Amino acid sequence: MSMPQAERQEFLAQPHTGALAVSAGPDRGPLVVPVWYGYESGGRVVWVVTPADSVKSRLIEAAGRFSLLAEESSPRVRYVSVEGPVVESRAATEDEHLAMARRYLGDGAAAYVEMAAGFGVQLLVRMEPQRWYSADLGPS
Repeated sequence: MSMPQAERQEFLAQPHTGALAVSAGPDRGPLVVPVWYGYESGGRVVWVVTPADSVKSRLIEAAGRFSLLAEESSPRVRYVSVEGPVVESRAATEDEHLAMARRYLGDGAAAYVEMAAGFGVQLLVRMEPQRWYSADLGPS
């Protein structure tokens, strides 16, 4: 059963590991990779932070859009998937990268950001969802 709008927004706002999918070209399936993402319930955009020289960031730039799936399988199967155009792509500030890492790692965020500095410039990519899909496939 599809989730009501407020419920799907609240679900997406939780720090699930996401699966980002982006077109990899006409003779390939899409690239699908796990990502951390950010979203605020009721917000307009979903954002990810990724190394600027990664395959993922090059494909996002070429396609100009991507999809993101957040799901959980326990205590019940639920998911929210969004798809839409990139509305901003720029170098992430250290504070933005730290905020994303804190969302997932809490107190370990600073050490992670320090380690990730070795990957080079990090991009902040914002996507405005045009299509939402969701399901709640079990009892509470």
